Amino acid sequence: MERPSKRVRVSSDSTRETQGRPRRTETPLNSLNRSISPPLRSQPTQVTDSDLACPELVNDKPATGDQRLDTTRRAGSPRYIPSPVQLTHIADYPASKGYNVNAVKLRDILGDPMIRECWQFNYMFDVDFLMNQFDEDVRRLVTVKVVHGSWKKESPNRIMIDEACSRHPNVEPIIAYMPDPFGTHHSKMMILLRHDDLAQVIIHTANMIPGDWANMTQAVWRSPLLPLQRQGDPSSAPTQTGTGTGARFKRDILAYLKAYGPKKTGPLVQQLQSYDFKAVRAALVASIPSRQKPSELDSEQSTLWGWPALKDLMGRVPIHKQSTDNSESGKPHIVTQVSSVATLGQTDKWLKNVFFKALASTSPSPVPKYSIIFPTPDEIRRSLNGYSSGGSIHMKTQSAPQTKQLQYMRPYLCHWAGDSSSDSDTSKDNPLKQDAGRGRAAPHIKTYIRFSNAETMDSIDWAMVTSANLSTQAWGAATNAYGEVRIQSFEIGVVVWPELFADDSDSVAGGLTSSTSTGMSARMTPCFQRDLPTAPTGNPGHHNLQTVVGFRMPYDLPLTPYRASDEPWCATASHSTPDWRGMTW
Repeated sequence: MERPSKRVRVSSDSTRETQGRPRRTETPLNSLNRSISPPLRSQPTQVTDSDLACPELVNDKPATGDQRLDTTRRAGSPRYIPSPVQLTHIADYPASKGYNVNAVKLRDILGDPMIRECWQFNYMFDVDFLMNQFDEDVRRLVTVKVVHGSWKKESPNRIMIDEACSRHPNVEPIIAYMPDPFGTHHSKMMILLRHDDLAQVIIHTANMIPGDWANMTQAVWRSPLLPLQRQGDPSSAPTQTGTGTGARFKRDILAYLKAYGPKKTGPLVQQLQSYDFKAVRAALVASIPSRQKPSELDSEQSTLWGWPALKDLMGRVPIHKQSTDNSESGKPHIVTQVSSVATLGQTDKWLKNVFFKALASTSPSPVPKYSIIFPTPDEIRRSLNGYSSGGSIHMKTQSAPQTKQLQYMRPYLCHWAGDSSSDSDTSKDNPLKQDAGRGRAAPHIKTYIRFSNAETMDSIDWAMVTSANLSTQAWGAATNAYGEVRIQSFEIGVVVWPELFADDSDSVAGGLTSSTSTGMSARMTPCFQRDLPTAPTGNPGHHNLQTVVGFRMPYDLPLTPYRASDEPWCATASHSTPDWRGMTW
């Protein structure tokens, strides 16, 4: 890829003093010999009819900024919009496979020389790895904030972060206050502020360490580049906070950032308040350590957290019209795909009565079918990194309470890769299989998707990408006797649905205030091995279909349920069967 021209920052900022750090002088930049004009604005990528028909012809370079909303329309057909969520590049996949089409690398995000300030929120950090992702000519000029939750002085993660930050004078560690010993700062987000007065929010699923950005399946959602808010612009007024609006997203992300306290994230909040979020087409669902009484709060006025926020949103997202019978063909299908399952209790009370209920739409519809995707030891053994992939994938199954939990979860469990090394398994020969191209890249991604029809699974009502795994610490415990929901961790995610991308932009600007079950002008469909959707097959169920939005799938369809002999991967158990590299666990 040709490197863009750079506008070099040569003001006294490069030698300013930072708190507690000595003044330093930068060495001359190589780019001083090049043009100082700003980069040309990217032009929309035109996708031809042949691109739509032939996935292998689609450009494999990841789109950035506003390009994610570039669309194409053939005469008499709907607009086709690429997936608002991208998968990350898999390092060890051969280029001939084409599995990395439209995939994104960390350097694609951070390598832009226009970045002046970068806030990184995460659980684990390799600061040297992070800094190497910035453009080499400006990485010493970018102000970098590393926000983590390792508050104990003896924590290995904190020690490693502090030592690394001391080697980079422009990097400052910020410790999130964690009031609960069982809570974690698990959010995975970047906020970029640029020299051209644009900002961007990136919500993803990867720790800021090399392994997570190499051979693990991860997801990235990027906002459009956000301009400074124009004075007197009514479309971005804070009172317009309907579901799915940019103003609502802005309100909720500022509320999330304020939870860290003014001394930690106050400067970021102050800056973001000046930006216009009108172009954002997503809803934020986050968690902060808190005790909240949902029954006393109105989401139109206050930001909810955890499963109460999820439940409130699901009641407002429009869904496809379905029949009222409970046959397989009439049911929606909600698929939870995570990299960790915590202790949920010896009965299914929390899973069914709290979490599944929050995921289900409150509008009249058949009771959804539920599935939980989690890898087996065989899938970990045959992943690109073998057993070492399993170090970040967790479900305990050894104690008596854990065994009881596995018993009630077993009917929901499905494979990650959908194939097996066993000769008796025939799922890999399924002629209906749609290959996502990530079977050998172990999952650290977390997705929650509602498919309109459990039998066909060819249409999506809504999809969520988040840092939150299946745990009460992340989503919140059941409501207690005082009407409170207790949440212990920081988490963050985004939810998208087809109507956010419909031709009628007024429906987005005005927000969605209640769930509807009518014919719709937009449809979201699963995409495999690329971000651009294809034309819907059969009868889409919409007489006025104007827009088709893709959603990049990380797993194959149809799903492959666990057999009676299958067990989920357990990182705390011993595994004597060698992986493909000859290692045991």
